[in-house]
Amino acid sequence: MSAGDADSDARLEQASDFGGVPDGFQRLWTPHRMAYIATGADALRGSGCPFCAAPQKSDADGLIVHRGATAYVLLNLFPYNSGHMLVCPYRHIATYDQASAEEVAEIGELTQIGMRVLRAVSRCDGFNIGMNQGAVAGAGVDEHLHQHIVPRWASDANFFPIIARTKALPQLLGEVREAVAAAWPAPAQS
Repeated sequence: MSAGDADSDARLEQASDFGGVPDGFQRLWTPHRMAYIATGADALRGSGCPFCAAPQKSDADGLIVHRGATAYVLLNLFPYNSGHMLVCPYRHIATYDQASAEEVAEIGELTQIGMRVLRAVSRCDGFNIGMNQGAVAGAGVDEHLHQHIVPRWASDANFFPIIARTKALPQLLGEVREAVAAAWPAPAQS
């Protein structure tokens, strides 16, 4: 062994020298997700409202799975889980108490249908459903009302979101949008 080799060996760090106890977890590295995390919704949004812009796009480009009379359903660009949908009124209003009776009824109906569709498409075990009203309440887009429908599975929680600020998602948004839109029931004929 040369003197150079001894120097390089001295610089090597051994895992046993670090704090912590080895665990039995496999590691799934998803550095591509950092583009979403580091950029943030504000940078992608630009100067306009993403929920006013989405209906002006094609369904595929806007991630829209269904268009109703007063509200529509789209996939979340920053999903908590695969299939994470948002139900939005077309009207640019900030809080639920500003919604008309028609908007409230359609948001509720679309939420129920969205749950049924996600159960059929993704076989989820449950849901988180809710609205964050205002930036102080955690709304990423606080100026346009939107309700979250987040599918949940018994084994979907892990340490990624807490430790690594990363979610591992098994499907691309376009694939999820196509599956959900295809499974969405046609409106009843009057």
